[in-house]
Amino acid sequence: MRISRRLRLSILAVVVALLATGRILEVRRLAVPLARDPGVSSPAPRLDAERMRLDLETLASPRFGGRATDTPGGGMAAQVVASRFADLGLASFSSGFVHPFSFEHRSIRALWRRNRPFTETFSDARNVVGWVRGNAAPDSFIVVSAHFDHLGRIRDEIYPGADDNASGTSALLAIAAWVKAHPLAHSVVFAAFDAEELGLRGSRAFVQSLPFRRDQLRLNVNVDMIGRSDDGRLFVSGVRYTPELLAPLEAAAKTASVPVHAGHDRPMWMTGLIDDWTAASDHSSFHDVGVPFLYFGVEDHADMHQPTDTADRIDQRFFTAAAEMVLSTLIEVDKRLQ
Repeated sequence: MRISRRLRLSILAVVVALLATGRILEVRRLAVPLARDPGVSSPAPRLDAERMRLDLETLASPRFGGRATDTPGGGMAAQVVASRFADLGLASFSSGFVHPFSFEHRSIRALWRRNRPFTETFSDARNVVGWVRGNAAPDSFIVVSAHFDHLGRIRDEIYPGADDNASGTSALLAIAAWVKAHPLAHSVVFAAFDAEELGLRGSRAFVQSLPFRRDQLRLNVNVDMIGRSDDGRLFVSGVRYTPELLAPLEAAAKTASVPVHAGHDRPMWMTGLIDDWTAASDHSSFHDVGVPFLYFGVEDHADMHQPTDTADRIDQRFFTAAAEMVLSTLIEVDKRLQ
């Protein structure tokens, strides 16, 4: 049966109207921050902001060459994180801090780019994993994660990845230092993942070969791009899937010194094509196996995946405040996990 032109146009008009309505509603929803309590002052700084800045500048410096997976710069970045874990006194699992893995990557870009193989083997990828034992529920684990890899060199130009994701890795190191000095009720794993830019390969490898039982894994808190924000907003995704995480998130946001917005976790057909970040970073690997997640990040800016994503463009005030918010959320979630 043939569908008439008028009917096709009517269906198209309805679809466009639904998308437009969904977009209007989602924009309004995303515009409302989690309430900050004016009667509650922000906590005294707990993280070493200067050390975070230095760590970020180190990882984003030219000598790391953009930290691409299976390159000397990527290996140097992994070693920096492993050394910091050791200096902080984090515990390692039986295999040590560095967890090697390998994989094959298929690149669609090879179809139109010369001298680029369609299939490439990465034999020297590595995650870096340490942990702090909980003082009340040591056999129950929260994973705090950030990826340290980036794009490396493209056409002889370095892509430093200061915000993506030297910012998250530096925040992870600072939070690990605080948790080591102030252990929480649950054990906290600090996982610096490799090969996120190649399809979340590091987090997939970690989830597939957990160093503890799957039923002991309670939550993933993933941090990816918190170094700057064009409009000053920090976003948190994941509450849609686990509504009970809203309460600790709201409690943490009451003392945050940046606006915190929950969202970017609804299907694009519902939101008028506004980005759904469910599969945007390493938290997706946890979500795929049924582990709740909270993902902290910012909306894309002009320097994302560009050679201009440099350390001098980081907003130190925002970066520090965002990392403090991640820590506050971790503390609040830890209090409420049964």
